[in-house]
Amino acid sequence: MPMTLIFSRVIVFGLFLSVHSWFTQQPCAGSDDASELSIEWRQFPSIPDREGFASGFSGVSHGQLIFAGGANFPDGRPWEGGRKVWYDTVFRLKPGGNEWTRIGRLPQSLAYGVSVTWKDVVICVGGSDATSHSSKVFGIEVLHDEIRIKPFPDLPFPVANACGAVSGDVVYIAGGQTSPDSTEALNSMLTLNLMAPEEGWKLLSTCPWTGRILAIAGARDGNFYLVSGAELRTGANQQAGASQKVMRHYLRDAWQFDPTAGWTRMPDLPAAVVAAPSPAVFIKGGLLIPGGDDGGQISATPQAHQGFSRQVIYWNEQKNSWQESVGISHPRVTAPCVEWNGWNLIISGEQRPGIRSPEVWGFRIR
Repeated sequence: MPMTLIFSRVIVFGLFLSVHSWFTQQPCAGSDDASELSIEWRQFPSIPDREGFASGFSGVSHGQLIFAGGANFPDGRPWEGGRKVWYDTVFRLKPGGNEWTRIGRLPQSLAYGVSVTWKDVVICVGGSDATSHSSKVFGIEVLHDEIRIKPFPDLPFPVANACGAVSGDVVYIAGGQTSPDSTEALNSMLTLNLMAPEEGWKLLSTCPWTGRILAIAGARDGNFYLVSGAELRTGANQQAGASQKVMRHYLRDAWQFDPTAGWTRMPDLPAAVVAAPSPAVFIKGGLLIPGGDDGGQISATPQAHQGFSRQVIYWNEQKNSWQESVGISHPRVTAPCVEWNGWNLIISGEQRPGIRSPEVWGFRIR
């Protein structure tokens, strides 16, 4: 066989392997219920930034994918003395497009807030900048290549590291903390009726769950779901006058809120999923959470960290139980999860503590 033909076949086979790594079907093996799920992963165009961003705002406006804000360490890793920087850039990816474009700026640099999509508007709630937490709420709409910032009522107090979702015309925001030096997390929930925003935010301050940050939210059929997160605790035996050391206690509980019946506790998760991509995804009669921080490496140094959980955790609604299985090749935390053209996209986020990724990965159930 001529060498040129052999060389051509080698190239074709190599290209096949490369493409196959982008489009992979990974069955969720484990329990009988989880094994029925087959997850297909696909890589989408990366955010045009070398580092990528943690906890940006994202959603869909008139068919266009939007990503804005976020934070990273552009000048070095945090353990090297790198400075954390917050951003106000707004990126847009058109359907079928192969690259993101910068189309505008936020009213201020922000990250660690909540974003939801409602009627072609990406609503951004709270968050933080380099010095403080925010109570601002605004919407991003992109129409005919023009970006429009729409004001919404402010929160009654600043909130960052909360979780949230939209159900019908109501936005739910749960947990979080009011300032960078908070020693306790909020155990309250805020709601806003988007059809009557002039009524402002309503506060539900009698929630039965422990206050938490970085929980996962979900919403469906008028109900709101709150899953996992981390409680904030102060260290014991502090010396008089010394600053308190705030530690995270990883939670495995899950809750369902019915506006009529109130809160109901669901079964505990098999593992924590702190800071997993949120909102969670409802599929095949259940709730799916891709990855998260399970707390297994809480004592590891950032340099020794092996990456976040590769587990997919699935709640079977009919059996009212959780299952888990390995199903993630590129785990991320502090990343928004956005439904777009049949895919659930995990956009940028952290691949290890202090290390972001500009990559965008999508998954769907086959």
